[in-house]
Amino acid sequence: MEEKTYVEGFHDKDAVKKVQYNDLGKTGLRVSQLGIGTSSLGNCYEVVGEAADVEMVVEGVRLGLNYVDTAPWYGNRKSEQVLGKALLHVLRKAYYIATKVGRYEPNFEKMFDFSAAKTIESVDQSLQLLGLEYVDVIQVHDVEFADDINQVILETLPALEKVRQQGKARFIGITSYCPDVLQYVLDNSSVKIDTVLNYARSSLLDKSLQEYIPRFQSAGVGIINASITSMGLLSSRGPQSWHPAGYDIQRACEAARALCKAEGVEIADLALQSAIATPSISCHLLGSTDAPMLRASLAVAQRPATSREASLGRRLNDECFKNLKQRDWGMRDVEIYLRERQRAS
Repeated sequence: MEEKTYVEGFHDKDAVKKVQYNDLGKTGLRVSQLGIGTSSLGNCYEVVGEAADVEMVVEGVRLGLNYVDTAPWYGNRKSEQVLGKALLHVLRKAYYIATKVGRYEPNFEKMFDFSAAKTIESVDQSLQLLGLEYVDVIQVHDVEFADDINQVILETLPALEKVRQQGKARFIGITSYCPDVLQYVLDNSSVKIDTVLNYARSSLLDKSLQEYIPRFQSAGVGIINASITSMGLLSSRGPQSWHPAGYDIQRACEAARALCKAEGVEIADLALQSAIATPSISCHLLGSTDAPMLRASLAVAQRPATSREASLGRRLNDECFKNLKQRDWGMRDVEIYLRERQRAS
């Protein structure tokens, strides 16, 4: 049981005892192996009622998931707004919270802004919406989209250091789909970076994050894994139409979903089991749309994989993914963004 965030009378004590907690790098925070991702609160994948959103967050924390991640980007700050309402029902001691700066509006011309002025303004707006005096982790969102990565290193991160010194955040992080970009920023930043968040690179489909873990560990940062289902590719509902993966990956994952459906196994369960089996990752973010879905995912994570599930996981690799020449989509989403931004200007 994680004593620092446990609140007698609020938490489900028996549930908390089942939760695994890990060190978040050298921050001193002990975070739940599974965290609460809140992109669903911004209706990024489907429209979910606010009451269900609030219930999901409160229930997740009550069950012992003490790390909550959000961002202004999720629904043009709707996620932060709804999350703020959920946090009214939870004591501040019971959770650690992370939000982000850098990515904001769906408008391509206003989507990214890594300037110091916008960074500081965004932190204040996030705190207002969340109803908090500080966040535990403030992260630069999707650093690979910066027109010049040196702006993140020389302007955004120093602005966040000022935020940290003002007591508005305790730790600083960076996020990216590209682990090599995370490594570059770590290697070149004069500002101490405490966490890295990488998404869709520690999954059934793509395990390339693993080769970077020793380097991240040597830098003393906590590692957070997001998008366990590779943004819907590894879920029975499938991805949204805007998913950046190319044709070969899309078809391979379609075949994987069909195989799991034929076997009566939820592919998202296999994706979750595969993700949490990766050692040295501090926290894996769950993207749940409601409390029952969150509880179901937690149950899957806390039981051993069945022999059938283990066998099916191997079959997916051998029959669906093995012949893929490339399992990631590289900088394709950045290329799409730049093309659309040029059209809009």
